[in-house]
This record gives sequence, C-alpha cells and structure tokens, in this order.
Amino acid sequence: MTSAISTVVIDQLKAVCARSMQIMGDGDLRDFEEVVHPAARNREGEAEPPACRGTGPAAFYRTALWLRKAYADLHWEVHDVVAEGDVVVAHVTMSGRQTGTFVGYGPDALPAQAFPARGRTFATTQTHWFRVQDGKVIEHWANRDDLGTATQLGWIPPSPLYAIKMMRATRKARRQAKREG
Repeated sequence: MTSAISTVVIDQLKAVCARSMQIMGDGDLRDFEEVVHPAARNREGEAEPPACRGTGPAAFYRTALWLRKAYADLHWEVHDVVAEGDVVVAHVTMSGRQTGTFVGYGPDALPAQAFPARGRTFATTQTHWFRVQDGKVIEHWANRDDLGTATQLGWIPPSPLYAIKMMRATRKARRQAKREG
C-alpha cells in the first residue's frame, strides 16, 4: 500500500510541475498561485527583468508576461517527467512565434541586449528542474537551447541590417529601463 501512495504523490508532483510550465503561455496570477509556493525562487530570474527576480507566484507570473510580450503562441510540449524525492525534472520542447522585441537582462537588472521581432517561429528543447514543497514549486532552474532558439529566430548570425536594429532596440530598452527605474 505504501508504494501506491508514493506513486500517487509522485504523479501529483509531476502534474504540478508540468502545469507550472503550461500556464506560462496563458495562465493568470491565480493559476500561478495554485502551483507556485509563496517562497518560490526562479534561478533563471537572474537574466530577466527586475519584476521577475522576486519570489513567489507574482514573480513567476511576471516571467510569463515578459515572455508573452515577445512571443505569441507560447507552448511547452512535455515529453518526459521524472521525480525523485522533492526534485522533479521535465524534458520539454518550447515553441512560439516572435511578435515583439525580446529583451535579455544582465546581472545588474538592466537590459543587456534586445532582439526585434522578425515574425519567425521556433521550437527548441529544454530541461526544467523543480524542487517541490507543500505540493507547490518552490525552486526552478533550467537548461535551454538558447543558441538553437536564436538561430531559428534569425538573431544569429545577424545580417548587417538586423545588427543595426538590435543596437537601436537595445538603446531603446535601456532608455525605458532608466525611465522606469
């Protein structure tokens, strides 16, 4: 009987983690509150806007809004999920279409580089790691194929014209960050 309970608990942990990725594309704050612990930390937040660097559901939701601002049709196809103890790992493919400027941030929380939209689609694999506490995600980190994404979106190698557009978009993002900060 103990193994049946363990299997049910493990399946619940896997479901919470899979749900936490799926709501990145279309969930609202209430959805994040259901699966993200109030003290949750996203280790990936260090390369995201300042509003994403906090803890809890609101910070995770801000990450979703940041991604949605740049990408339409965001989707995470979950291929495999494994769990051991309080750690859950998911192998997924993230896909979408770039419809807005994607702004990457540096350790100082300022825009480091901006990539204007080209309308292209992408689909790249990722591995997401979660730690779960009290039935909710309390920690997240990921390994992503950012080079594959950048190549599919035409960011690299940039054409001379696109390099100029990137420089202009980066300057614009930095000016906006100064106004907001």
